[in-house]
Amino acid sequence: MRRVYASPSQRRRFRHDHPPHRPHHRRQPRLGRNTALNLARKGVDVIVTYRSRADEAKAAIAEIEAAGGKAAALELDTGAVATFPAFVAALKKTLQENWQRDRLDYLVNNAGTGLRKMFAETTEREFDTLMNIHLKGVFFLTQALLPLINDGGRIINVSSGLARFSVPGSAAYAMMKGGVEVLTRYLAKELAARRITANTVAPGAIATDFNGGHVRDDAEINRVVAGMTALGRAGVADDIGPMIASLLSEDNRWVNAQRIEVSGGMNI
Repeated sequence: MRRVYASPSQRRRFRHDHPPHRPHHRRQPRLGRNTALNLARKGVDVIVTYRSRADEAKAAIAEIEAAGGKAAALELDTGAVATFPAFVAALKKTLQENWQRDRLDYLVNNAGTGLRKMFAETTEREFDTLMNIHLKGVFFLTQALLPLINDGGRIINVSSGLARFSVPGSAAYAMMKGGVEVLTRYLAKELAARRITANTVAPGAIATDFNGGHVRDDAEINRVVAGMTALGRAGVADDIGPMIASLLSEDNRWVNAQRIEVSGGMNI
């Protein structure tokens, strides 16, 4: 039986994921979409989510199907906990209608929004929005989906290199990602009886449209990121998606409670 993966993935902007120091000229897909496509190439069927861009979800499904996979898309606002029961009901219906099954195998929490703002200037509203999406949403969505995850399944929470190193203007965002990393270890411990593993993947700076696309579009930021990275360039989504797909595979069944940074060696 083909495995089924669900990816809560959304992007919002306060003030604001593709590269001006351009070792790659083609436009890079978003991280969640790239991950879904790489899983499809490994024979994993996919349920993607979107907050508002149904057109992008439709395009992602077409790309996955072209790669030989099967996919569906559901609307989800990961910052709105009150909507989760309706989402779970829609997910159950989608699993039955498309795969004639009640459960999924993998969950990747990839939804996020960025904020570049100094600690002293960050407002409570901005802080709460980050918390609702990056921390509270991850906690309660995973909790809501837990009965639908098969025993022996896998959970991946996407964090950030910013939870390890400090860049001014990232305090609130990095704080949420640090919380997710702690949650991941507790999931690994508490879900062990069901043989469900939980790991964190922490990308470095990647050139996609995330956070207003500043790593992709601002040549100076891209140059600085390249200088901070041992491999000499900013990352792209295609550096991360295949790694996540590999981590979900049976080859990595014994990897649990780990934080794996995929940054090309940033700030080492």
